Amino acid sequence: MSLLARLAPHLPYVRRYARALTGDQSTGDNYVRVALEALAAGERQLSPDMTPRVALYHVFHAIWSSTGAQLEGHAAVLGHEDPTNRLMRIAPRSRQAFLLTALEGFTPSEASQILGSDVPSVERLIAEAQAEIDAELATDVLIIEDEAIISADIESLVKELGHRVTATATTHDEAVDAVARHRPGLVLADIQLADGSSGIDAVKDILKRFDVPVIFITAFPERLLTGERPEPTFLITKPFQPETVKAAISQALFFHPASQKQAA
Repeated sequence: MSLLARLAPHLPYVRRYARALTGDQSTGDNYVRVALEALAAGERQLSPDMTPRVALYHVFHAIWSSTGAQLEGHAAVLGHEDPTNRLMRIAPRSRQAFLLTALEGFTPSEASQILGSDVPSVERLIAEAQAEIDAELATDVLIIEDEAIISADIESLVKELGHRVTATATTHDEAVDAVARHRPGLVLADIQLADGSSGIDAVKDILKRFDVPVIFITAFPERLLTGERPEPTFLITKPFQPETVKAAISQALFFHPASQKQAA
């Protein structure tokens, strides 16, 4: 199989990553082009100890690391706040680890291969990035959950990240009423609620009024993964791991275009 054929399925994703990392489409695309040219010329090789996708990102990083320092001074667009500008304020190594896992879906182990680091170091970098994100994007959170113990656990996790829980709801009507009283910056929702009503319907009604990131936390993920309608970006299955919820909150707030820091 030719080199191009091996790498073709992964090229759109490495371009996405390069653009996010550098904060600029043309700059990111140029780095990918240089990496591919180096591979084609034999100046770089894909490591046989890595999967083709991991190996491609590893080569990209080798190219980027040798010349990428000039990009760290990338200036945010004055008065314009979006994920790109927020990304460029995160320290470079933390930004890389965060994007590789949060945007590209690599495991910490795979990210450590790409970055030429070890897993504990990568996990530390991810935590540092998430801490920066959480501090910058602290927001008001609505929890839609009918089980009191689980609701309390989620509330504790939310507060640990520096966010504010402004309301908890156990039914569709309570959720809609809570939003009418106070607009949330994030919604964490179960599917099956106390009175038999639907968290899905509650979220639909909320999104008709506000563009807000939503994370579903449910024991019934199959109800959302039907392929018959748009499926949620963030879906966590019960029983959940606290770190999974924390990571999803950071990612949902960071990548949602409407997310911005709210005054306490």
